[in-house]
Amino acid sequence: PTGTRFMAGSWVTAVLLATASLSGALVVPTGTRFMARQARATSQVSMKIFDWQRRSDEYSEESELRLHNLRPAPGSRKRKIRKGRGMGSGKGGPCGYGMRGQLSRSGRPTRPGFEGGQTPLYRRIPKLRGKPLGPGHKKTEYGLIKLDHLNAMADNSEVTYEALLAAKAMTKVKHPLVKVVGSGELSTKGLVVKAHAFTASARQAIVDAGGECVVLPSYPVSAEAPAEASSSE
Repeated sequence: PTGTRFMAGSWVTAVLLATASLSGALVVPTGTRFMARQARATSQVSMKIFDWQRRSDEYSEESELRLHNLRPAPGSRKRKIRKGRGMGSGKGGPCGYGMRGQLSRSGRPTRPGFEGGQTPLYRRIPKLRGKPLGPGHKKTEYGLIKLDHLNAMADNSEVTYEALLAAKAMTKVKHPLVKVVGSGELSTKGLVVKAHAFTASARQAIVDAGGECVVLPSYPVSAEAPAEASSSE
C-alpha cells in the first residue's frame, strides 16, 4: 500500500509487516510520514552552525592585550538606527525619533553653544580686554637666536639666520621671523647681525663688541622697492 493516511502508523501497517515476515516477502511502505520517521530514526542531521560572534577567520584568543590585537568585543558594535525611513523600517510612525519632545521636532532644536541652560563654555572661559584683533590680541612669534650662536662666526662677518644654519651653529626654527636675544656672552668682534628684532641686551652686547644691528622687515618686500634697513648707531 502506498497511501499516506494508510501508512500513517495505523494498525494495518503492523498487520502487513507481520504477514510479510511470515511469508518471507517483506513489503516496504513508501508513505511520506513513514519515510520521514525512518529518516529521523536512522540518520543524524548535520548542519553548519554560523558563528556570528567570531571576529575573523584567523581570530584566536590571546592572553595579553596589545595594540596589534585590539578588536571590539563580539556583539558590541551595532548598526546605527536609520531614522526617518518609513513604516517598513521597523520603527513605526515616529521613525526612531520618539513620539514627543524637543528632539522629535523638525528643525534645529537649540542654538549653537546652548548647553541645556547651564552656563555655556563661551561664557565660562576668561576674556581678553579690548577689541578683537586689537592691542593685546595679537602676538608676534619669533625664532630665537642667542648670542652664543654668534660666536661660531668669524670676526667682521655678516651674520644672518641662513649663515648660522650653514655654519651649523644652530638648528632650524619653526617661525619665519628671527629675533636675537641676550643669552650668553658674545666674544666675536665686529659682526653685522641681520634679524627681524633684537632685545635691548643683545643689541647692547653687539654694539659694545664693535658690531652693528640691522633690522629686517617683517613682511615680504618686492625687488622694485626694497625697504631701507634701519641700523643702530
